[in-house]
Parts: sequence; structure tokens; C-alpha cells
Amino acid sequence: MRANIPPEWNKFYLKDVSFVNLMTRRIFNVLIVANPYDAFMLEDDGRVDEKIFDEYMDLGLRYPPTFTQVTTTEEADKVLKTTDIDLVICMPGNADNDAFDVARAVKEASPSTPCVVLTPFSHGITKRMENEDLSMFDYVFCWLGNTNLILSIIKLIEDKMNIEHDMAEAGVQMILLVEDGIRFYSSILPNLYNYILLQAKRFSTEALNPHAAAQRKRGRPKVLLARTYEEAMELYDRYGDNALGIISDARFPKDGAKDPEAGLKLLREIRKRDEYVPLILQSAESDNRFKAEAEGFRFVDKNSKKMDIDLRRLMEEHMGFGDFVFHDPKTGKEILRIHSLKELQDNIFTIPNDSMLYHVSRNHMSRWLSARAIFPVSAFLKHVTWHKLQDVDAHRQIIFDAIVQYRRMKNIGVVAVFDRGKFDAYGHFARIGDGSLGGKGRGLAFLDNIIKRHPELNQYTGAAVCIPKTLVLCTDVFDDFMDKNNLYQVALSDASDEEILSHFLRAQLPDSLIADFFTFFDAVKAPIAIRSSSLLEDSHYQPFAGIYSTYMIPYLDDKYEMLRMLASAIKGVYASVYYRDSKAYMTATSNIIDQEKMAVILQEVVGRRYGDRFYPSFSGVLRSLNYYPIGEEKAEEGIVNLALGLGKYIVDGGQTLRVCPYHPSQVLQTSEMEMALRETQTRFYALDMTDIGGGFKVDDGFNILNLRVKEADKDGSLQYIASTFDPYDQVIRDGIYEGGRKVITFCGVLQHGVFPLPELLQMVQKLGTEEMRRPVEIEFACNLGPDKTGELNLLQIRPIVDSKQMLDEDVASIPDSRCLLRSHNSLGHGISEDVTDVVYVKTGDDFTASNNPAIACEIERLNRKFLAEGRNYVLVGPGRWGSSDPWLGIPVKWPHISAARVIVEAGLKNYRVDPSQGTHFFQNLTSFGVGYFTINTYRGDGLLRADVLDAMPAVDETAYVRHVRFERPLKIMMDGKKQEGVVLFG
Repeated sequence: MRANIPPEWNKFYLKDVSFVNLMTRRIFNVLIVANPYDAFMLEDDGRVDEKIFDEYMDLGLRYPPTFTQVTTTEEADKVLKTTDIDLVICMPGNADNDAFDVARAVKEASPSTPCVVLTPFSHGITKRMENEDLSMFDYVFCWLGNTNLILSIIKLIEDKMNIEHDMAEAGVQMILLVEDGIRFYSSILPNLYNYILLQAKRFSTEALNPHAAAQRKRGRPKVLLARTYEEAMELYDRYGDNALGIISDARFPKDGAKDPEAGLKLLREIRKRDEYVPLILQSAESDNRFKAEAEGFRFVDKNSKKMDIDLRRLMEEHMGFGDFVFHDPKTGKEILRIHSLKELQDNIFTIPNDSMLYHVSRNHMSRWLSARAIFPVSAFLKHVTWHKLQDVDAHRQIIFDAIVQYRRMKNIGVVAVFDRGKFDAYGHFARIGDGSLGGKGRGLAFLDNIIKRHPELNQYTGAAVCIPKTLVLCTDVFDDFMDKNNLYQVALSDASDEEILSHFLRAQLPDSLIADFFTFFDAVKAPIAIRSSSLLEDSHYQPFAGIYSTYMIPYLDDKYEMLRMLASAIKGVYASVYYRDSKAYMTATSNIIDQEKMAVILQEVVGRRYGDRFYPSFSGVLRSLNYYPIGEEKAEEGIVNLALGLGKYIVDGGQTLRVCPYHPSQVLQTSEMEMALRETQTRFYALDMTDIGGGFKVDDGFNILNLRVKEADKDGSLQYIASTFDPYDQVIRDGIYEGGRKVITFCGVLQHGVFPLPELLQMVQKLGTEEMRRPVEIEFACNLGPDKTGELNLLQIRPIVDSKQMLDEDVASIPDSRCLLRSHNSLGHGISEDVTDVVYVKTGDDFTASNNPAIACEIERLNRKFLAEGRNYVLVGPGRWGSSDPWLGIPVKWPHISAARVIVEAGLKNYRVDPSQGTHFFQNLTSFGVGYFTINTYRGDGLLRADVLDAMPAVDETAYVRHVRFERPLKIMMDGKKQEGVVLFG
């Protein structure tokens, strides 16, 4: 039964707090003025900025500052001209006081910049400082070699800069520290801040996602330092309504002279004005304990070895830090400990009346909520005092109702993620749900983090590096969708892909997503890619590259039509977890299908609209290991595959331009005219802006246009990336000219510096490899404007997992007589000695590429048999494995050949296709240590003993494919650095 609550307390409205608007003024650049010896002392055994950075990371803080050290006025001038300095730290050394002169010059040049003195307090320096004019300095601190102090100085000044605004904006609380002893406040502030920042880290768990948690920390209590009675009263007069507590020394200046009872006088005055605020007196004089406790103040003995612990305990008990502990007022015994707001809501009606009365009448609940930055509820409850409403049950009900309203409000706030905090200040990455982001989602968040932490990526004018606007539906949205629509039965059955998709398309996504999607449409105003991001996908040990679907939808003015398309695309990605290929892949990787969880990434498609189609200037896949180095290239310098249009063209195995970012002028494909005309891109992919997805298909490319390059020429999108073939002079000229075929050479961005692509890719590759601690593959897309400006959008990063097997033998020195196969152009690394089977495509005189689709079906059937038996095999065939164009090779997908241990592309005299690059399953080859050999025996490149294979009895034979088995295992050896591979028999 509800309590009888007076009407004025029964209806209330909580106004939400936007944490993104708090702590907006920050200290980013700190200038340290010190002589070389003191600068060296400051750095000690590690750089001060590294230590500060580590402290920021440990405490979960963002925006660590950078430090610049100078010793002379000239050096300071140079820094001030090039950098916005937010804080000057002056370190007067033993030898001289030059540092003061430099600091004065800085202060004259920039009067509003805060200046502090940081000094080791030796007797000599103390004497010298007595004669210095310190009025220009905001604070003087005592340096004891603890970098925590520098963090405290920065936070103290940031608090002073932000307190006025943050109190008005959100009701942020203040802790007032009154202390004039320099050595003492230099010691207490680091401990105080450390405790407050750890508290902020703890209470940030009230947030429903990490992003909101990071913002909530901005609501932590501010610390203000006063050094005289008058300064303390002035601060209390201004901010007293938001005082969380006062910590005061006993003896400090009052009316211009040291007063031994200044602290007691200050606390008495404050108690007159506020009966609830916690007041703590600190003193080295033990007599003050009795005086303080006689007046109801708490006391901390400065002489105590555990002074810090005593102060923390009092703050925990009286300022609302830590858990909320309900006590029995008679015995003081703990009745219940509350860790979170939800626990308070769940238990509020079970607390005994006398305990409830004790805490409510002392305003404890409001203070605890304030300390946890739950300001709307705290501010409301602060006014519902015991004086105004003397009814315990009414207080319970009011507290319960306020918490329920607050939690509902915060839940809505998290579902509608697109507030200024996510699409202004941070700009790109948000999530819906509390589950995992999945592999691609984690990769994107990681890329975004790398970009933030490495401003050098954006050092080139007119060349931005970023990730596109992204929203992730976390894995719990998938779980909820599967459960509520009872989809597991059909999903885990042997139903066809089309049947599974139709069931999923009929299912319902939560209505709560509608408003979020509309907001996302407004924020993006571009086509949207709907990409899989499963738990297993792009993992560090078994990447699931290209196994699941990725759909794209056009941007429409009709938001409801766009919503229908988006919902179908999300359901299509969910359904792809349970397609036949996915299940086969799960079996091949020893994973259990119902352990797979799918997050979905909604991402702005990079590109421009050209009439009824949409595509970027170019896309690319960058790999930090180059298994096909040529000329001066080294394997570790990486390789990039570039293509005009959407990146799906690259992963589908289309013809791309292959170049090493460190050797952008050395492009094999464009080194000879015939080769350039034959081996450069002739088609590209674009999104069809008129296909509004009337019927979503299993094929996720149903609305992707496969166009000829001349269509892009009509669009005017080839500027800077194409050359022109002059048929009269029989030459290829860089740039676009009337008439003549356009050749996609990327000459403008690779050789002519139109856009710093090689330099950016070098940096991205280096940072990605360093941060992931392993070789990586990075997808990107770029828009180039006619003014030569562009945006390099990083779309995905995933690890290339390298086999760690060591090769002791020199593969190249093994005689041909021992080899069944030899390749001088192999991908992969390691040794394998457990394969006995070879599956090969029959390539007699009657071979024709028109049979390639049928060959793919036969190989898939054999592969299923190998999977069922737990065996592996060597696969040999002509042309390009996995090509989306059956005329270039056999159009298998990875699940169709997943049991192969070595895959061989064997060129024929009458069927010559270059080695494939960029196909979907290259990532999987390297993950599972699968070898990939290219052999062209017709030109003496490598060895294939077809006579040995043809002479063996067949285990299985069809019209196009033979399967043979050796009595003893074959020995497979691959040297990844030298690109040498062999399969030995006999």
C-alpha cells in the first residue's frame, strides 16, 4: 500500500544531467620551467608525461596532458608562439632562480594562464624564496618526487576553472580543504584526489555503457583549496549549497594573523548555516580533538601514521563515499550495505523504521547520491527534509519513486544514444545494448582509439583520418531477438538458407529501436552499411572473415521506407549466422553454432552520390605482411590492394592495384603498357540508390551494381586516380584526357602527391601493428574532392595470425626429385606432416572455364566428406580460387574448401590467370596456417608432378575432379619470408 504523501511531494519531475557539458575546460598543455638538473630530477627514472599518462589510464581518466620543458626565456617564447599553454609549473632550483624570471616573462605574455611553483623544500631554497615575489603564482607546492602531486595540481586548477559552470549545470558537489601548510597540502591533495577519482571510477558503474561511464566521472566532487579564513568563507558563501564536506586545519591566518582557533571558528560558522554538512577538523595539536568532538565535529590527528586512512574512513562514513551502510542507531551495528542505486530501490521498504529515520533525518541518502553524481535524485531529496515531512513511510515511497523515475529516464537516455556527447564531442562511435560489440565492433572502437591517441595521423592539411559514423547493436539485442521470436528451432535446423531468411524477415525487432534509428538517419544523412560483428569474427585466433552477410541500403527522404530496409538488413545479417556455409565453417573451426552471438554494425557508407549510384573515390585493404614482395620490397613493409568504388569488389576477388606503401612508384601492374591494359581494374561496384530492397535476398550484394570503369568516367569520379591510354601514340599518360581508355593507376595519389595516401598508410600500418602486437589487415575507403582534399576512413582492423612453426631446412635447396609440388610464389609459413590426400581438377585438352561453377559444387561435396572424416587435403586447380568471376577461376567460398591444408593455383598454357589477391578467404588461410601456392609450369615457374597424380588409383572421381590418397603422409614445407613452398612425397 502506498504511503500517504503530501501533494507537493507526490508529483515531481527529475531533470536529467548531461555529463558531457561538465569539465569542459581542461589542461592539455603544461609548460615546465626548470634548469636542466631539476628537469632531469623531475623525469627521474621515467618521463613525467608517461607516468601521468599511466596514472590517468589507471584511474580511467581521459585527456592526459602533454608536458614541454624549457630552461630559458627564449625557449619559453618559442613554445608560447606555437602551443596554447594551459598551465605553467615553475621549478626554482638550488643553483639559481632563473626559473622565476622565465615564469614571470611567461605570465606577462599570458596573464590568464595559471602558474604554480613546484619546489623541493630544502633550507637553501626556502630562504631564497622568502625574498621572491610569489604573488603572480596561483599556488606553491612542495615537490617530494611523487607524480601524483602533478596530477593533483592539474585537477585542482581544472576544478577551479569548471566549478562555477558545473554547479549551475548539474549541481556538482564541492569538498573545501582549508590548509595553509605548503608541505601538508602538497601531501594531502594527492591522497584526497586519488580517493575521489577512485570513487568516480566506482560510481561510473551506475552508467549503462562504458561511454556514459566515462562521462559520469565528470560529475565527481570538485576540490577547492583555501589558505586563509577569509578565503574559505568566500568560497563557502559562493558554493556552500553544494558542499559535500569541509576539511579544515585548526591553525591558519584569520584577519591577517595566524589564529590557533581559526579552524574551529570556521566550522562553527558553517554549522550555523547548515546543520547537515560533514565537518572535519585536522590538527597536530591533540587538545583540539576534545574541542572538535565537543562541538560535534569529526577529528583527524595529523601526527597519526595512518592519517590518510583515518581521513578516508571519515569521508566514507560522512560524505557519502563508498557503499551506503544502514546502521542500527542504538548499537551502531551494520544492518545492510547498499552498493548501487538499484539495490537501494530493491531494499528501501525492508529497512527498519528506526534506521530509516536516523539516516533520513541527517540527509545521508541525498549526500550519498550526490557523491555518486546522481544529482537529479539527490537535489530533489535534499529538499524533502525531516523538518518538512515527518513520516518514515512517506520518505521511503518518495525515495523509491524518485529512483524509479531516474532509472527510467537514464534507460531512455542510453537507448537514444545520439546526444551531443556522442555525435559532437566524440563524433563517431555509439552502441545500443549492454552486450559485446563483436569482433568488427571492437576493431572499430580500437581504431577510433588509435586515431584519438595519435594526432600525427591528422598532421597533413586537407587529409583527415577518421572512422565513419557508427552505431553498434550489441549481442544482447541479438539474443533478445532470437528468444522473443522463437527462432532457434528453424535456425539450427537443416532448412535452406532462403527458408531461414524468410523466417527471420517475418520476425520483429524491438519497437524501442525505431526512435534510435530515425535519430541515426538524421545524424548520418548517407547510405548505411549493415555489417556483421560476431563474437568469433576477427578474433585474434580464428578470424571469421567474410563468412556473414553485409548489406547496404540507400539514404531516402522517406524515413519509414528506410526503416523497413534497415530492419530487413539487420534481420538478414542475423539470419546469415545460420546459413549452410556458416554452419560448415563452424564445424571446420570446432566451434558450436549456438555459442555464436551476433552484434550488428550500422555504419555510414563512405562515398558520394552520382545520379542513381553511390561509391567512394577508392577503397583498399592494407596488410602489414606482404607475402608477394617484388624488387626492393620487404615482406614486413606490407601491401595494399586499391580499387575504385566499394571495397566489396576487393574482397570478392576483383582486379585491384597492388602496391607497397613504402614503394608507391614501384607498381608491377603498370610497369608495362600491355600489362597495365590487361591487369588493371575494368569494373567497379557501386550502391544502387534506386533499389529500395523490395525483397531482401540471401545474396547480400543484390543491390550492388557491377559497372564498367567508363561509367565512373561519365560520373567525373576518376580525377587523380586514373591515367589515359592514347591509342595513337600507344602510351599511357597520367591524368584524365578526352578520348582513350581510362586506366585505374592511382597515379595522382601514389606518384604525384595529390593526397598523402602512402604516408598515411605507412603510419596506419605501423600503429595498427604496434598496438595489436601482431600483423594486421585494415580496410579503408577514401573520398577525394576536386580540391585535392580527402578523408581516409578506416573501416576495420583485424589480426593476421601467423603460424609460429620454425623452418630449419632451406626449402629452396630441396631437390625436385623429392617434390610432388614446388612453388616459388607461396603464401604461408610452417611445416605439416599429416596430410595424405590430394584433390585436383582435371586439366586435359578439353578443359574449359565454363565448367568452373560445376567444379566448385563437386569440390564442396568432397570437402564436406573430409570435414566429416576429420581429414585434410592438398587442393590443386587452374586459375584463381574463390574468384567471383567464374571465367577467372573456380568460384568457391571458404567453407567449400575449408579442409584444404594447401591450395594450389596452377596456371595452364591456354588459361593464364595472375595470382589472386584480396579474396575473402586470404584472412582465413593465414589464420589456419593454410598454404597457398602459385605454379606456372608452362613457363618453368615451379613444379607439379601431374604424371604421379594421374597414375594413382582414384578414391573418388567425377567428370572434372579426382581425389587420390598416398600411403604415407606428404610433407608440406613453407617459408613465408622467401615465398618458397614444397610438398614432398615418397
